[in-house]
Amino acid sequence: MSSRKQRIGSTDEIVFMYYLVFALLYLFSLLPMWLLYKISDGLALLMYAIIRYRRGVVLGNLAIAFPEKTERQRKAIAKEFYRNFTDSFIETIKLLSASPDFLRERFVLDNPELLEHFYKKGQKVQLHMGHLFNWEMANVAMPLRTSFTFIVIYMPVDSRSFNRLFLHLRGRTGTVLLPATNMQRAILPYRHKQYMLTLVADQAPSGPERSYWLNFFGVPTPFVRTPERGARIANIPAVFARIYKIRRGYYRAELTTLSDQPATLPEGELTRLYRQMLEDSIRQQPGNYLWSHKRWKKTWKEEYAPLWIEKDEGK
Repeated sequence: MSSRKQRIGSTDEIVFMYYLVFALLYLFSLLPMWLLYKISDGLALLMYAIIRYRRGVVLGNLAIAFPEKTERQRKAIAKEFYRNFTDSFIETIKLLSASPDFLRERFVLDNPELLEHFYKKGQKVQLHMGHLFNWEMANVAMPLRTSFTFIVIYMPVDSRSFNRLFLHLRGRTGTVLLPATNMQRAILPYRHKQYMLTLVADQAPSGPERSYWLNFFGVPTPFVRTPERGARIANIPAVFARIYKIRRGYYRAELTTLSDQPATLPEGELTRLYRQMLEDSIRQQPGNYLWSHKRWKKTWKEEYAPLWIEKDEGK
């Protein structure tokens, strides 16, 4: 009996925390954008110069990706990254109260006809994205820009209150969110619907021995196999979405078909195409990528040689 009471009490605490955090963040989101960006400027300076949040990781990643640049140039990119990072955080909170018109104005597709082409043919689509700012705005704005049922695979967070908050935020315009921990079962109710399955495919894989290995900015790097395998098995057209920032708070997405028949490609080709599109996107706007995660934390070992998919054999 006491354990049941503890569970009820624990559930009540989670609900209370959810509504408390939601109320505070919602009130914060009602502030005008000019004031929110002033706050973002202060947070960026605080994180870069004073707290130095993951600054060693950021500068280390930039040194790996851009060895040809000077230290001063890499620090300039780092400063731009921190401002984009805090802007993204502020903009994500703003999404709690943002209207559909706000989202349509601030997130635009360059070539929506590409998606409509597949939709009119009755096909599903697999959308491959990277951690290019602001992917959270894309999650919320995309259902307003496409006829597809928009499905996003997400990684649940440990806090049940914050997990519930993110599900509400990301799903408020119709985005369907499926947990990566149970994706195969969770997607079953949608198997007969025309959906666009969205995967942020530059996550560092947990098992390097179960990954594809190829060069990323000239360094051997593991990539998750799931996006390619899913597209090839179902022969679903794979599309890359390059998100780029046109000015503060305004984003566009350029769509490129990686393959309209992935099943016909040799193994590894779809991942190679994705890698190239992602790397090109980062080089075009280097400050617009999430440099604070350890993209090269896994080290190449000769035992991974059977997993190497680069066309040239150099490592």
